[in-house]
Amino acid sequence: MSDTASRQIEARSGISTRTVVTVIAGAALMTLAAKVQIPFWPVPMTLHTMAVMAFAVAFGPRIAVSIFLTYLAAGAAGLPVFSGSPERGIGLAYMVGPTGGYLLGYLIASWLVGVLATGKGTAGRLGAMLVGMLPIYGFGAAWLAAYVPVNQVLAAGVLPFLLGDLVKIVAVAAINMVLPATIARFRGKA
Repeated sequence: MSDTASRQIEARSGISTRTVVTVIAGAALMTLAAKVQIPFWPVPMTLHTMAVMAFAVAFGPRIAVSIFLTYLAAGAAGLPVFSGSPERGIGLAYMVGPTGGYLLGYLIASWLVGVLATGKGTAGRLGAMLVGMLPIYGFGAAWLAAYVPVNQVLAAGVLPFLLGDLVKIVAVAAINMVLPATIARFRGKA
């Protein structure tokens, strides 16, 4: 496609080629983050939460939500993008399974963290990410209660993951503090 044609499409749609590439690449990185397992105590951790938070902080709510919606659409279409897929199922069957509430929480956190972190310094971004954990654990635990006894929800779906998620949030904040110019360039502001 020529530069002129690309600019005309961007002018009509309001969406730049850079945005489309960012969203697709972000969804691919989200898939990779869901698949990577790092040995950690008390349970192995994926980089899913880290990716959600990093995209929200780096790109803001619109792009972060677009990335996560693209990721969810790929999963709903049956692509094995989720953690534990295809072994634990694919498509909509996986999405309404025990981790479905966490997926919804990630989507909400993508928007919430993006909104709260925009224009903030490191402490504000860190606070935004901590607040973003509330819908992830809230929706995740509430949904998980349909699959495990209510008195075991915290032990099965929250407590084992808190330390790992805090480590990931601190890592995102540190990376954001060290690489602000690079992150601004990714956002298209430099």
